[in-house]
Amino acid sequence: MPIPFVDLRSAIEETRACWEANLAELHARSSYVLGFQVESFEREFAAATGAKFAIGVASGSDAISLCLRERGITSARQEVLTSALTAPFTAVAIRAAGATPVFADINPDDLHLDVADAAARITRRTAALLPVHLYGEPAAITPLRQLARDWGVPLIQDACQAHGADAFTRYSPHVCYSFYPTKNLGALGDAGAITTNSAVVARRLRQMRDGGRRGGQICFGPGWNSRLDELQACYLRAFLKRLPDWNQRRQRAAARYDERLQGIDGVRLVRRSKSSVSHLYVVRAERRDQLRQFLAARGVATGIHYPVPLHRQPAFAPPKRLVLPHAERACREILSLPIGPFLREEQVDLVAELIREFYSK
Repeated sequence: MPIPFVDLRSAIEETRACWEANLAELHARSSYVLGFQVESFEREFAAATGAKFAIGVASGSDAISLCLRERGITSARQEVLTSALTAPFTAVAIRAAGATPVFADINPDDLHLDVADAAARITRRTAALLPVHLYGEPAAITPLRQLARDWGVPLIQDACQAHGADAFTRYSPHVCYSFYPTKNLGALGDAGAITTNSAVVARRLRQMRDGGRRGGQICFGPGWNSRLDELQACYLRAFLKRLPDWNQRRQRAAARYDERLQGIDGVRLVRRSKSSVSHLYVVRAERRDQLRQFLAARGVATGIHYPVPLHRQPAFAPPKRLVLPHAERACREILSLPIGPFLREEQVDLVAELIREFYSK
């Protein structure tokens, strides 16, 4: 039986009654831009993430870019320090704001931004520190926050893969989320949000996402067109009600993988805390590409998140060659196994059995 990497159809069917009711209300009100559905989702998402405010935007990339712009980080002379192991869109967002991405190495045990390496690379040109809560696991945010404070720079958090993992706004007033369809909380297309406990930051971001306006036709400052769509909010509101349960199902599947994959020579488990919401289940595997082919031939879909570290990608490579050994090695070994709230126990067991079979040869 084929095992898909992610199952989106089941999420849609499980929540059908709720999103159909939201769509009906949307059409009855006929307010299709920044209307009732977006306003309702913003309140509900803020409450779900332990924040005072949520601002819906067009994508997770826009969320990061708008936060940088809100802090005045818009010049190529300003550097934003982030992890070399993350989705390219983290660096794309930094560039979109006008700033320059700079990369630090990762901790080889949990694959997150290494605090000591980040501390060694921060300089007077650093305008912000941007940690990524990768794969649903919170980064080492307390020491990173202290590092940002020591240097007097803002801490902007990329939580695009960590919906529900922590109340991240207690660490900084800029927390960015993506609702790309495969996320723990996904839309049916691109969408994103920023959460904050600052009324001032929330007000500025609401103005910036809507062309610099304050609800009328007059622009009061810099602005962009980055509004969460009412249609997407209809689905997000329905999915948000299921997020705690879906996250728990992911956690149970990840724990079962941990148990079934123990003791396999050639497989190294990635350290994960109890607060992880297991957006992805990633292992480090010897002969990774051959293992992936072996699983694919038996109907098991896998992924690589991510195959090339950002400092080695042409769009972001610094003028002087940068060596980040832990990130570079990880990108040669990491493999994402099927995970999600609709992955059955017998499917986890089958994937683990196939991996054990591969390494027994």
